[in-house]
Parts: sequence; C-alpha cells; structure tokens
Amino acid sequence: MRSMVQVERWRVRVKGVVQGVGFRPFVWHLARTEGVAGWVRNDSLGVLIEIQGPRSTLQHFCDRIQAEAPPLSIVSDVCHEVIEKQGDESTFRIETCQIESDPLALVSPDVSICSDCLAELEDPTNRRYRYPFTNCTACGPRYTIITDLPYDRDATTMADFRLCPTCRDEYGDPADRRFHAEPNACPECGPAVWFVPGDSGSVCRDDDAIEMVKQRVAAGGIVAIKGVGGFHLACDAHNRVAVNKLRSRKHRAAKPFAVMVADLATCERFAILGDTERALLVSRQRPIVLLRRQPDTHDWCESVAPGNDFIGVMLAYSPLHALLVDRGEVWVMTSGNQSDEPIAFENDDAMDRLKGIADVFLLHDRRIETVCDDSVIRVVEDRSLPIRRSRGYAPLPITLPTDGLPLLAVGAEIKATVCLTKGTQCFLSQHIGDMGNQQTLLAMQRVVHHLLRLYQVEPEIVVADMHPGYLSSAWAERFSKTHGVPLRKVQHHHAHVASLLAEHSVAPETAIIGVCFDGTGYGTDGAIWGGEWLIANAFAFQRYAHLSYVPLPGGDACIRYPARMALAHLFQAGIDWADSLRCVKSIPPQQRRLLQQQLERSFHCVPSSSMGRLFDAVASLCGVRHQVSYEGQAAMESEAIASDVFRKGVPSACSPLHDGHRVVRSDKRVVTMNEHAASIKPYEIAVINADVTQVDSGRLIEQVVSDLHHQRPASEILARFHLTIAESIVKISIKARTATAINQVGLTGGVFQNALLTQLARRRLVDEGFEVLTHTTVPPNDGGLALGQAWIGRQVDCEDFG
Repeated sequence: MRSMVQVERWRVRVKGVVQGVGFRPFVWHLARTEGVAGWVRNDSLGVLIEIQGPRSTLQHFCDRIQAEAPPLSIVSDVCHEVIEKQGDESTFRIETCQIESDPLALVSPDVSICSDCLAELEDPTNRRYRYPFTNCTACGPRYTIITDLPYDRDATTMADFRLCPTCRDEYGDPADRRFHAEPNACPECGPAVWFVPGDSGSVCRDDDAIEMVKQRVAAGGIVAIKGVGGFHLACDAHNRVAVNKLRSRKHRAAKPFAVMVADLATCERFAILGDTERALLVSRQRPIVLLRRQPDTHDWCESVAPGNDFIGVMLAYSPLHALLVDRGEVWVMTSGNQSDEPIAFENDDAMDRLKGIADVFLLHDRRIETVCDDSVIRVVEDRSLPIRRSRGYAPLPITLPTDGLPLLAVGAEIKATVCLTKGTQCFLSQHIGDMGNQQTLLAMQRVVHHLLRLYQVEPEIVVADMHPGYLSSAWAERFSKTHGVPLRKVQHHHAHVASLLAEHSVAPETAIIGVCFDGTGYGTDGAIWGGEWLIANAFAFQRYAHLSYVPLPGGDACIRYPARMALAHLFQAGIDWADSLRCVKSIPPQQRRLLQQQLERSFHCVPSSSMGRLFDAVASLCGVRHQVSYEGQAAMESEAIASDVFRKGVPSACSPLHDGHRVVRSDKRVVTMNEHAASIKPYEIAVINADVTQVDSGRLIEQVVSDLHHQRPASEILARFHLTIAESIVKISIKARTATAINQVGLTGGVFQNALLTQLARRRLVDEGFEVLTHTTVPPNDGGLALGQAWIGRQVDCEDFG
C-alpha cells in the first residue's frame, strides 16, 4: 500500500537582520527549488512566510533558511506554527509589506559596493556605466535612507524616485539580482549628482561633475562631497599645501585625517597590512582601519597624521567614491564639518556651513535620513578594537542575556552615542560627536527620535551619566519630566565596565574585576576618577582600588595642557619644579607662580585619579608634548615612541609584541620579541593600603624624574612607564582575586585604545591565569558608554556593594 504524503501549511517567522539584504528573493528562490507553495513578505517583526507542502519538505526548507541565508543577513531565530491548509495553492509569491503595531525587525547597516555593481560601473556597455548610485540586494544604502519599518521603497528616501520601466522589470524579475532591491535606480530614474563651484562658475552634472571634482582635487582644491551618510571634505593627500589649507580652514591643527584609496595595492605603498587589516579593509563595512605607516613612508603621511605611527585608511565604499578616487591616488576624506560640530548632511546646510572650508561642492538629491559618520577600527593582536562604531555597523543590536523594560540611555559628553533597548536587543546608535555645543545636542535629539520612531519604543526609564555638568544628562532630565518616566543616573566607570559585560553577554549578577582607565569621569565622592579597579556586575560596583589622587588645577582645562598636569604631579609628589625639567621650562615663570599658588591653596583644584592625565603628565615630563590640540594627542605620541623601543631592530612589519615567538634579525643576530622586551624593566609599584587600595602615582613620578636626571632616553622612560602601568594592572588584579575569588578581568575605558598597553597587560594577566575580557564590538572609549548605562539601567538596584 502506498503511504500517504502528509501535506501541511506552516507560518514561519524569521527574525534578525532580514530586511534590506535580499532575503525575500532568497526565500522565493528557495521555495521554487523545494517546490513549495505560499508567500513571503516583510513586516514590522522581520520576515513572515507561509509555505505549504509535505512536512519533510517544509522542515528542509526551514533548515536551509538558517544554513544558506544571504551573506548580508543575520538570522537570529526561525520558528514556525502549523496553520490551516489553503486549497490547491501551487505558486509562491512575494507579497507587499504589512505594518504591525510593534516593530522588531532589525535594520541593516549600509553596505559597501559589491563586485558585481563595481563591474557594471566600469563596463562601457552597461546602462549603469559610471552611474554613482548603482546598487543591488547585496549592497548599497540601508540605514541612512530608511524612514520607517517594515523595509520597503516607500519607507525610504528612495520613495522620491519613481522606477523607470526597465528598473521596474528588474525589480520584479526573480532571475535578476535587483529582484526587490528597494534602492534600485539608474541614470533614467534615480538620483543625480552635480558640481557647484564656490565662485560664479557654471554648474555641471553627472559625469562632467565627477570629472570637474577630480580636476579640482588634482589642482590642490578642497571639495565638499555629499556621500552615503553625510558630507566629506576631500583633497589630495600628496599635496601638503592642500592638506595644510584644509587644516587651517577646519581649525584642526594636528588631529590625524583619514584617507581613501581605491584598492589594497595603493594602500600597501605607504602602510603595513596584516591579514586582519586586509579583511577589514575589503569587508562589506569598509571602516577606516588604523594602519602602521611604512618606515620609508612619504612626507605626505606626516602632514596627514603628524607625529603618529598610524594612518587611518578606508577603501572607496560607494560607487560615487569609486568613480572619484583612481588607483594609485590617495585622498584625504575627513568629516564634513567644522571641528567640534556635527557632520553636515543636507545640501543647503552644507553649502552654508562649509563654504569657508570647501572651494567647490559635489551634491546629489538622494536625501540622507540618518547621518552616519565613518567607523574606525584598530587591530590589536589580530583582534578588532573599535574606536568609533558607526557606518557599516550601526544600528545592529547587541543581544543582552536577559529581557527587561524598554529604556533609553544617553551616553556621556564626548564620542556621544545613545542606546535604546527593546526586549533582549540593545540598539547602540551611530557616532554622534562631542557635546560641546547646541548643534550636537540637536543631532543627538534627532538620533533619539529616529530610533524611537523606527522601533516604536516608549522608554520606561531614561539613563544618564551622574556628572552634574553634562549636556546629555541635562537633556535626559528634561526628557524624564516631559515623558513622565524615571531618570536613573549611573557612575561613569561602572557604565564602562557594564558595556564590556553586555558586549560579552555576561549574566547581570556575575561580577568581574573591571580595570577602567580613562581621562575623566565623575566619581561618587565628587572627585574626577579615571584610574579605577572596580568589582562590578550589572547591578552594582565596589571601588576596590584607584590611582592616588592628584589635584587637577583648573579642572578639565588641564586636558589641553599636559605641562600643567606634569607640574601638578610634581607638586603632589613633593618634587621641586627644577628648570632642568622640560615641562617646567615650557610654562612661563609668571604662570608657574600662579599655578603654584593655585595648588598650594587648593583653589579650583579637583582631586583626580585619572590615568589619562597621568599619561599626559609623563608625556610632558619626557618632552613629548606640553600642549595638545586634540584629546589623547600626547598619549598617542607617547605610545608611538614607546612602541619603537619594543620594535628596536625589528622590521616594521612586526608590530610591538605582535608575536612573542616571531624571530627577527637585529644586529646580525637572532632575537625574539620577548627577549628584547625583557631588557626593559618596569618601575617599582608602590601600593598604599587603605580602605580603598591606592597605586601611588607619586612614587612613579619620582622614578621618572630620577631617570630624567640621569639622562636616560625619553623613549626608554616611556617604555618603562607602559610596562609599569601594565604591571600595576596585574598586581592589583591579583590582590583583588585573592580577596574576592574572581578570576575574570575586564580592560575598558579610553586609555585601552593604546594597543601597546593593552597587549602588555593582557599577556601578563593571561600569564597569571586570568580570563581577560577586552572590547571587540563596541569601543572602550565613551562611544560604548550608553550600552553600559542601558545594561545597568535594566537592573533593579544600582547602589554600591556593601
């Protein structure tokens, strides 16, 4: 007797990043190959499918969804329920989107141009030849053009452009790679680009506009270019006059610029690429990757990234960029803004705000719904270390280990981001900027409102930093009152540790030894913290140890003047301000007298345990830099000098301590990196045992000054200093482990953007048997703070231990 095939109908729910990534066409093709009937559509929860056929076939269909999903998708869940069969249905179709009241679909980030679209761009026989807005289901704008969910053309800024018949045929053809590609466009029906001169010259469009921009850049001009997520300011990186002109106009004296190249071959001419760096550069995210410069690098690198061993490089990631930057060329591509302002993204606003910087403008008419600056990543021991998480990564969620109330966290004052939670998902926003002015605050407000509208979340809690002077915290207070929701204020360094816990999905009740080093953060005692060892989980924290307090004369004003910080450390250590010390000589005598009076009277001197300020002080003592023009400048230059000591006699292809077993040739003999590192000894670490353990920075400063008096090279002093800080991390962590039996150590805070320190500390901790957590998904700096605030805000109690 023939067995009866059991036919069923399943309703299949697919969750994750499944919109804007070619998922519906993928499902359509899958259904055709499996021979099942039904339909697929986007909705506000993700992708919904109904399929009908033999039970075994339906199960195989669902298994293949997980196993063969499109490369741009992230499938977090596939579940099904059996529903009533529908007659003799025999076809499979894509249906129009359905709007739900509670969206939970995940938005895809913007995706760099794919190889197929790039080939079309360069093919004179293709109708999209040199068309700067070509895209398909595998690439193109997503997050920056989405206005609402579910993802459909009408819910993007591409709704402004009606598809021509040919594009509509592609959109409806299952055999075409633009099948249901929502941003689909061509020269006949899509966005256009045009050139606007800064003077009274004529406007030109399309390919003529692109050629005009290339000519202006080649001639030493500065161009404002409207890109995917905002404007760039561009010039020829090889032209030092143009680069210096851009610095002058943008009021950016020394902060490094990023550059854009067309291919890896161009990049290799001036930078060193490891496998991880290569993979990041050509990834679909196309971030700016910090690369070590070649030892015989050209002079232009010094004007682009002065005093820095690294240069930020990205490959052309949009068709417009691919048309602009030729192979072999290197263009500066920096954010289209005045320093400390949010990036421009609208044509009229850009022409108004950037007219004093740019000579000419390249504009287009595809609206940018969401501003998204370029992401920045550094590689440390073959691991990605995010410096800025933005284009290509935002707004992908971080999944929390537990569910909880929806809330909004507003981050801190610099490198601002916000975080929205819904269910187990944490939506950490793109980089917004530094909250130094009203414009950036308004930009933050736009991001908040966009995320709330996109995910239809009504926060039941708002979380902010406890610093009384932060603009973001003041905004959170107003939001709390306006919306009638409680405001929870979180200690800065607890939030840093919590961001690491959330990133690694550590259970909320699990505590770690959180080593948090940064420049500034308001402490529970009113002091400025920043050199902290916390015993912390998502509920609470105990301050186990910290760097000893030093007066911060003028408060945060010291950030700009490492020499003032050096003199404050000398004062606290009881060391005379001898004229033989370069930091002392850098400050005029009259200012020194005023500073001494201020310190003696404790006038406007906030006590600080900041590790960032200690790095500044030692940099100034060693003569690296007495005044900075951007945050972290002295520390970055100190790291570069110290790293050279560990690379002494080592080819530049070997980054510091990159491989302890790598053999290199030096002075005609074979040495290992570990052998050379062993010749540099740390300073003595003095620990003050009190209610809260302290690492005595005064004793460290005494030893640095002693080395200076004995004319030890500044480079070796800085190398010893880095080793000492790493050893102090280990020493206090061992002490904490003995007291608590906790064996996990987390390294977080902006100081851990320092690759040398991170490597030294991590390796020593591992040697001592610790499990070490570091950041690989969110930045260790304040760009990841909102995630930690959100994770703490989810918990019932945020009081200190004890």
